[in-house]
Order: sequence, then C-alpha cells, then structure tokens
Amino acid sequence: MDFLQPPGWVRPRGYSNGVAAKGRTICVGGMIGWDGQEQFHCDDIAGQTRQALQNIVEVLAEGGAKPEHIVRMTWYVIDKKEYVAAYKEIGAAYRDVIGKHFPAMAAVQVAGLIEDRARVEIEVTAIVPE
Repeated sequence: MDFLQPPGWVRPRGYSNGVAAKGRTICVGGMIGWDGQEQFHCDDIAGQTRQALQNIVEVLAEGGAKPEHIVRMTWYVIDKKEYVAAYKEIGAAYRDVIGKHFPAMAAVQVAGLIEDRARVEIEVTAIVPE
C-alpha cells in the first residue's frame, strides 16, 4: 500500500490524500452505530462512531481483512457541528478500533440517514494484498 502525498503539500491530519494498493477488494456498506442485532446502545456521535467502526472491523474480518487494509472511508454525518465538537472522542474511538492507519477519507454532512437514531454512517473499501 502506497500513501500518496504530493511533494510540498501539507500533510493531512487523520487521513491520507490518496492510497494506491493491489489485491482483493472488499467493499463494506454503510455501517451505523447499532450492533449486529440492530440495537442502538447510545445516541451520541462518538459512541455511535465507535460502534460503526467496530461493525466495520467485524465485516472486514469475515472477508479476511484487517483495519490496516482499509484504503478509503466515507463518513456521512447529520450534524457537522456535533461531529467537529466530538473530534477528540471520535479520534480516540478511531485509534482504539482502527489504530494509527489513516486511509483516504471524506466526511459529508447529510440531511438525514435512513435510521432516524443514527448520527453517523461510514462506508469503507479495503484491499487485501494477494
């Protein structure tokens, strides 16, 4: 996996500008902050982010992948201000579950998610080296 950082660019914090990788591709659909039984255990964005990330890791494991195989993440949040205010807690959850691996990422504020209690939805693409 090669992390793409053009010369002279400021290094992004918490993500990469681009990633190049070869191998088996695993796409994980949008994961929200409920457990495998579709039960929410909290309503705050940091707690739901932790659960969504744990869900992602479990789905990746089913495909023989690990968090370090993630090459792309897209985050959908319903409230940008809530997301920004929880950066510290979200960052801690991210490092606890994913580690210090920072793929290419985008975060988008959306008008709503299909599940009304959901505060965040995250989808990923992982590439497992062959």
